[in-house]
Amino acid sequence: MFDAKSFLSTVPAQPGVYRMFNQAEQVIYVGKAKDLKKRLSSYFRQQVDSVKTRALVAQIASIEIMATHSETEALILENNLIKQFMPKYNVLLRDDKSYPFIFISEHKHPRISSHRGPRKKTGQYFGPYPNAGAVWQSLKVLQKIFPIRQCEDGFYRARTRPCLQYQLKLCSAPCVGKISDAQYTEQVQLAALFLSGKNQLVVEQLVQKMNVASEQLAFEDAALFRDQISALRKVQEQQYVSGEHAELDIIGFAQSGQIAVVHVLFVRQQKILGSKSYYPKVPANTEPDEVLSAFLLQFYLNGSAGQQIPPEIILPLTLEDADSLANVISAAAGRKVKLIQAKRGEKSQYLSLAQKNAELACDSRQSVGQKMQLRYSALQLLLELPNAITRMECFDISHTMGQATIASCVVFDGEGPFKQEYRRYNVTGITGGDDYAAMQFALDKRYSRLTDETKIPDIIFIDGGLGQLNIAISQFEHWPHEKMPLLVGVAKGVSRKPGLETLIIAKTGKSLHLPGDSPALHLIQQIRDEAHRFAITGHRSKRGKSMLKSPLENIDGIGEKRRQALLQYLGGLQGVLKASVAELSSVPGISRQQAEKIYQACHNK
Repeated sequence: MFDAKSFLSTVPAQPGVYRMFNQAEQVIYVGKAKDLKKRLSSYFRQQVDSVKTRALVAQIASIEIMATHSETEALILENNLIKQFMPKYNVLLRDDKSYPFIFISEHKHPRISSHRGPRKKTGQYFGPYPNAGAVWQSLKVLQKIFPIRQCEDGFYRARTRPCLQYQLKLCSAPCVGKISDAQYTEQVQLAALFLSGKNQLVVEQLVQKMNVASEQLAFEDAALFRDQISALRKVQEQQYVSGEHAELDIIGFAQSGQIAVVHVLFVRQQKILGSKSYYPKVPANTEPDEVLSAFLLQFYLNGSAGQQIPPEIILPLTLEDADSLANVISAAAGRKVKLIQAKRGEKSQYLSLAQKNAELACDSRQSVGQKMQLRYSALQLLLELPNAITRMECFDISHTMGQATIASCVVFDGEGPFKQEYRRYNVTGITGGDDYAAMQFALDKRYSRLTDETKIPDIIFIDGGLGQLNIAISQFEHWPHEKMPLLVGVAKGVSRKPGLETLIIAKTGKSLHLPGDSPALHLIQQIRDEAHRFAITGHRSKRGKSMLKSPLENIDGIGEKRRQALLQYLGGLQGVLKASVAELSSVPGISRQQAEKIYQACHNK
C-alpha cells in the first residue's frame, strides 16, 4: 500500500509535475501544480468529494515528481508527458492530425495545391481549413475562376502539348507557352488576393482589366475577364459567413457524463472557413474547466491547429489557470495570444454558434453511444463473455485476381471504431489469390511481436468461412500471453446479402445464425464492413499506383532526365513503346546498351 504520509514529507512546495503509477508500473495520471506539496496533499485528505479522485488514489502504487522553475514550464512538461504516456485518468485528445492548407508555390509558373504537415516549402500558405474536403472544394472553385495549374511538377515538366485541363478551360497551359509569363503571374496574384479574403479588390482589378481590353479592342480577353468577374460574384453570394475580425478561433463546449464535445470554429481572412467537433476521452466526473484546459494545451501545443495559432481564442468558460495557458500558447505561437470570453457583439454571436453546434454534437454522440452500448451488451451476452468487451479486431483480405493483395485490421474499442489503431498490411511472398496464406501473413504481422498486453483484443473476427478461421486457430496454438482472444469467423451467406451471415465460434465449434434485427449482428456487420472498406480502399490505391506507373521507372540507370528525353524525342510513352533499338539509341544521352535494356523492358523480354 502506498505510504502517502512518508511521501508527502519529502515533496517540495514549488511548481512542478507529478506522475502517478499503478502496481503494474503504468502511468495512470499526469498532473501539474503551482505548489506540489499542497496539490498532492489534497489527494490524501480524509474527505475527498470527487469520485474520480477516490478511484485514482485507490490505484496509486508510487508517485514521481519533477520540479520546474515556473507554472508555465510545468504546463508544457505536463502536456509532453500526457502525449507520451496517454494516462487513463487524463483528458486525452485523440485526433491530433494537422490541418490542411492551400499552398501557392514559388516556381516560375506557380502551382496551387493542398498541403498538410510542416510548412517547409517556400511559397504562400492559406488556411488552415477544417478538413481536406473544404480544401478540395476551394481548389475546385479556384480552378474555375483562375486557370492556374494544379498538376504535379513531374507531369508539368514532361508536357509537350496541352493536357485535357486546358481543353476544359481549367488551366492556361503555361507548360507549353499558351499564356505569357506576365499574364500567368497576374492570375496567381489575383488568386492569392482572393484567398486572402480581398474579394472586392480582385473584382475591381478585373473590371479595370476588362475595360482596358475593351478600349484596345481585345474583345476575347475582355470576355475572359467578364467571365471571371461573373464567377467571382457567384462565389461571393455563396461565401461563408463574413465578419469584421480577421483571425479567431471560437471554442464551443458541451458535456454530458463522460461524453464531452469541443467544437472549434475557424475564422480566417474575415470568413468562417469551417468548423470541427472533437470528442476528447474524458474520465468519469471530470470538471468542465479541466477538460477545456487540457484540450487547449493538447490542441495548440501538439500542432493540431496546423502550427497557425490566431491572436485571439474565444472561450465559453472562465478557466482558473487562463493566464498560464495564455502564456504557454503565446510562447508556442511566437506572439501574444489572448484567451477571452465574449459578452457582446460579433464575437458573442460566433460563440453562440459554436456552443449550439457543440450541444447538437453532444446530443448526437450520446444517442449513438447508447445504441452502441446496447450492441456491445448484446454481443457480450451472445458470446457468453464474463467481462465487458473493451477491444475487438477484424481482418479482411482484398485483391484483384491475386494482384495487389492488401490485408486490413480494424479496431473497435468500447465506444466503437478506434481509427488510430487501424492497420493495413502489404501482403508479399505468397501465391497470388491464396486468401489463406494472406490471412496467415496478416495475423503473423499483427501478433507475432505483440508485447503490450493491453492491446490484446477480447474478440478477433475473421471475415471468411471455416478455412480462414482454421488459419487463425493455428496461428494462436502457441500463444504466449495469459489473455486469449475469442476467435470468430464471419461467413457470408450464399447470396452474400446482409443478415444471412453465419458466425463460427472457434472455442465451441458452434455455428450461429442471428435474426436480422439483432443488435449483436449489427455490431458484427459494422466491424466486418469497416474491415472490408479499409482493405478495398488500400487495394484500390495500390492497384491504381501500379497501373499509372510507367514501365520506364523500373529500368536501372534510366533516371528522370533520361525518361523526359525519351518522352520528348519520341512523342510520349506510346512512341517509346513502338520505337526500335536504333530509334531509342538515337535519343541524346541513351547508349546502345541502354536502348536494348529499354526495348527489352518495354516488350517484357
